[in-house]
Amino acid sequence: MEKTQDAKIVDLAIRLLFLGLFLYSALIMVAPLASVVIWAAILCVALYPVFDWLQGKLGGRKSLAATILVLLGLLLTLGPVATAVSGAAELGSDFAEQADRGELKIPPAPEGIKELPLIGDKLGEVWTMFERNLDGALAKYGAQILEVTKSLFGRVLGIGIGLLGLALSVIIMGALFKPGPQMVEGLQRFANRVFAPRGGEFVTLAGATIRNVTKGVIGVAAIQAIVVWILLAVFGISSAATLAFVSLILSIIQIGPGLVLLPVIIYAWSSMSGGAALIFTILAIPVSIMDSFLRPVFISKGLETPMLVILIGVLGGMMAYGLIGIFMGPVLFAVFYELFKVWIDASPETSDSTEGAVE
Repeated sequence: MEKTQDAKIVDLAIRLLFLGLFLYSALIMVAPLASVVIWAAILCVALYPVFDWLQGKLGGRKSLAATILVLLGLLLTLGPVATAVSGAAELGSDFAEQADRGELKIPPAPEGIKELPLIGDKLGEVWTMFERNLDGALAKYGAQILEVTKSLFGRVLGIGIGLLGLALSVIIMGALFKPGPQMVEGLQRFANRVFAPRGGEFVTLAGATIRNVTKGVIGVAAIQAIVVWILLAVFGISSAATLAFVSLILSIIQIGPGLVLLPVIIYAWSSMSGGAALIFTILAIPVSIMDSFLRPVFISKGLETPMLVILIGVLGGMMAYGLIGIFMGPVLFAVFYELFKVWIDASPETSDSTEGAVE
């Protein structure tokens, strides 16, 4: 009898060992794709109302609706990469041709550059040196230029790789649209087993939080970038579209377009008339802070979770997990907040006070 019991224990230990090895191997293989899959799930939850509306307009053809959204997503993610690569190749080709012909020259410094506060004189001096003696300027500042170029290239490469990963997430998102409702039901059943009896409510809360954060972060950032582009285009600022795109990225990562608009304001005062520069400044200041007013409205609409909880989740999640934390943070913090409320409501002090009031 004892041998039989020992054999069962050994058999169970061997099975658990192989199961653990299997799970460990699966996690090792899935880990590199974890962020891609999480992004795909976030995009699927955020865009599912759009998918549902689109497939309704297309007569219930879910595959066609998913394909359209995937193609639009690939256009938005791979489009900037293709444009940047094409522009860099063209710029490099022109640079090489001018160098071969000995025609490589630096254009004169823009008017008013020396009038810029703090850095105007030094910047104008360096620019003039590059214009008049390019070889000497490169010999003097070559090491600094190479260091800055390496840093910029690394950051641009990181953004490009991030966009490629996001494109893969968009493809996976398209595959998740059709089985989405069944997956949510399964997740709700699992959550009910873990957080009974309110697990299903937490899943619904997580979905609503993701959609609201998407509108409050990406939606507001898009609105702000469009306003920045219109403002710069109206005042004739060159590269308005590029600066608006940079503003979009800065707004998404919760920095805001102030880093773009502040140098433009300085440039406006050095190149425009006093009246035009004043009007531009008056318009640029509210544009740079408009997200502070719009974001709380978009994020808190339809949610019972306090706005402060969501904002702490957005900022804390971004600091802890990067860009993806903007969505993970508020979801985790909102669920934690609801669990804390349940725990407080069911605390012994609450029960004792209720019983005492009844007596």
